[in-house]
Amino acid sequence: MTKEDRNRADARFNKAARTAGDARTGMAERDAALKAVTDNMAKLKALRLAREAAEPPRPAAAPKKSRAKPKKSADKGPALSDWLAGQQSGGRRT
Repeated sequence: MTKEDRNRADARFNKAARTAGDARTGMAERDAALKAVTDNMAKLKALRLAREAAEPPRPAAAPKKSRAKPKKSADKGPALSDWLAGQQSGGRRT
């Protein structure tokens, strides 16, 4: 094994070790950011629950009354067969 081969092997090994170290550092940073976000969410939830417990309960919303009148069977148009017969006698062809 020549000195050049040994240097190349050492460079590859050092590169792999450096990559693994960077991955661990990146993972630690992500974990720290995730913990900060989770802690903030827990704090905000506790504040919201305390605020909701302190305010008086809201009255239930009354259901809206429907103003639309239901259709009666007498309001229906002619039967389909009568309508089609009127269309044909009126000169319409389908």
